[in-house]
Amino acid sequence: MVESTIRVVNARVVTPSGTIPGGMAAADGKITAIGSEDSLPEAEQTIDAEGNYLIPGFICPHNHMGISRYENDYHTQYEHDMETETKACLAGGVTSFFTFLLQEEPYVPDMDFFVETGEQQSYIDFGFHAIVHQDHHIDEIDDLAEEGIRSFKLFFNMYKTSAPELGIGHSDAGRVYTVLKKTAEMENAVVMFHAENDDLGPVKVEEMQEAGRDDLSAWADASPGISQAMQIEQIGMLTEHTGATSYVVHNSMEETLDALSRYQDRGVNLYGETLPSFLANHCEDEDVGLWGKISPPIGYKEDQEALWKALRNGTFQNVGTDHCPYQLEFKGPRDGSVWDSPPGDQGLQTFLPLMLSEGVNKNRISMERMVEVCSTNNAKRFGIYPRKGALVEGADADAVIVDLTKSFTVDEDYLYGLDNRWCSAFGRELTGAPTHTIKGGELVVEHNDVLVEGGDGRYLPRYEDGVPLAE
Repeated sequence: MVESTIRVVNARVVTPSGTIPGGMAAADGKITAIGSEDSLPEAEQTIDAEGNYLIPGFICPHNHMGISRYENDYHTQYEHDMETETKACLAGGVTSFFTFLLQEEPYVPDMDFFVETGEQQSYIDFGFHAIVHQDHHIDEIDDLAEEGIRSFKLFFNMYKTSAPELGIGHSDAGRVYTVLKKTAEMENAVVMFHAENDDLGPVKVEEMQEAGRDDLSAWADASPGISQAMQIEQIGMLTEHTGATSYVVHNSMEETLDALSRYQDRGVNLYGETLPSFLANHCEDEDVGLWGKISPPIGYKEDQEALWKALRNGTFQNVGTDHCPYQLEFKGPRDGSVWDSPPGDQGLQTFLPLMLSEGVNKNRISMERMVEVCSTNNAKRFGIYPRKGALVEGADADAVIVDLTKSFTVDEDYLYGLDNRWCSAFGRELTGAPTHTIKGGELVVEHNDVLVEGGDGRYLPRYEDGVPLAE
């Protein structure tokens, strides 16, 4: 008697309690069994993992749909991106994500649009963070929580003058305090921070330009590690003062680690995230070029190795992508001027492969720790665990088979997305890749071929007791 719709056998299954030989069975979109092959029920479809790892789908906590205003307004671009970028996610083994809402107008009146358009377009399940950059955004925080949003982002002393094309208002210490105080009393609320100093930045940029420097290392030196660390110091103080929970996104340099770890050691709820763009690159990589321009910048080789160490020792608990889907014409050529390009990398489809190739296969991180920081911890931090983020009975059947020996080149034939002609890893040969993606108990990707259409993604609202169970 067939008891499941799909099962995976002959796998090394990464579970919260360790890696075990065997597989997984699923029915009605849920995991019904994890264990030895003999213990799994029969299924309509069986996939032989051929001894490879079976892991939970990656969850990206940090990306920006609709951010490019090159051709369209925000809402139109958001609609396009929720189709193109989530297809890239699925191909790369990312089965859920949280994207940032960003507009000057209030968010609540547009929530039906964001949710319904997302569900019509998306290949994956999704949630939202709201960027608080106007005073009226603070006023609607409670209403946003009623809509299932409990994470709010502030640009602390950043984007006062830089990158005006992004349309982001900066936050001073007063706004930071107000938001932290307000969310401290909200169950499962998280305040996210871009920690970079836009008072220091223009002075350093002028210094670099006067010296005739125009490359990725000049961009790194224009916003050095202290630019992030000095903001994290204030975030830590204000978080401790208010009793809130804070999450510093995209830490890129070694100086951030001292500030984060000191407050963590004192019991302050201050968490740190880094990106594959920083883990896989450094600013003196000759083949990265302008396509590695990010805010904050990619650091030096010693920064890169310090970030990997911070992932291993727990200073960083989370990894995201900060994926910004730009058309190449907007981003600019790889060998162009670093001063003329908007910041941002495209990294959703390469998230898992880069962590395998640069992390697991180079012994910088274990497979189990990779799953923790790229899936499980992201689900826990943003209120969707254990429905997502772990291979356990009752969870959504979102899983990926990964082959540590599979090599491929990041090129136009591999990449999906809004523009498959560029990313910081473009042209690089990687070893370690997803071979099969299962979402909701259905095989949806096989060897980079997406087998389904969009519109199957579901909104993941977060309430006081977490995300509701799937219907």
